[in-house]
Amino acid sequence: MPISSGRVAFDGTPCDHLAPHRRALRGLARTFQSIELFEDLSVRENLLVSSERVHWWSVLRNLVRPGGVSHVDQVDWALDLLGLGTAAEKMPSELSHGQRKLVGVARSLAARPKLVLLDEPAAGLDSKESHVLGEHIRELPRHGITVFLIDHDMHLVLGVCDEVYVLEFGELIARGSPAEIRNDERVVAAYLGEQAREVLEGVDGAEVTR
Repeated sequence: MPISSGRVAFDGTPCDHLAPHRRALRGLARTFQSIELFEDLSVRENLLVSSERVHWWSVLRNLVRPGGVSHVDQVDWALDLLGLGTAAEKMPSELSHGQRKLVGVARSLAARPKLVLLDEPAAGLDSKESHVLGEHIRELPRHGITVFLIDHDMHLVLGVCDEVYVLEFGELIARGSPAEIRNDERVVAAYLGEQAREVLEGVDGAEVTR
């Protein structure tokens, strides 16, 4: 969908006009709110598909070398980072919902992006699975990956983000650190109601994005 106004730039370069594969070449990666896995491929194969950076000459190279270029090291790194090493050879249908979500995140990391956009990664997860996801997300900046997280799970957002932007019907109503956001009257009223204040105050912030 084309943007209605403004421009989108990454690392100082406009990218709103670029095709998805060219954005990936710039170091951008994303997950999907729905679980978009290749059901007929193993977990490892799902990651291998996304690990290759596609260039204009990729088709010619594949004609000469049908096997392509292996990125096993990158795939193993992503699997280990998300705690999926033991699930590498399993099919997606053998995994729990929470594990499938983690595979989606691992697949976005297989090409070692500079920035990963996480679109509602906690959707459908229970509190324990969301906590596990948050622990893994906290590790990404330590590997040079910036995280842009979009989610309605306030425990996850306030627990892993350095800076939070809050939207209400498309309007920016608050911006600040987790501590500032959990004490913002408009955020509490819009998203959680006054009865949730104590819940918000019990969520510890953590440095994640840079």
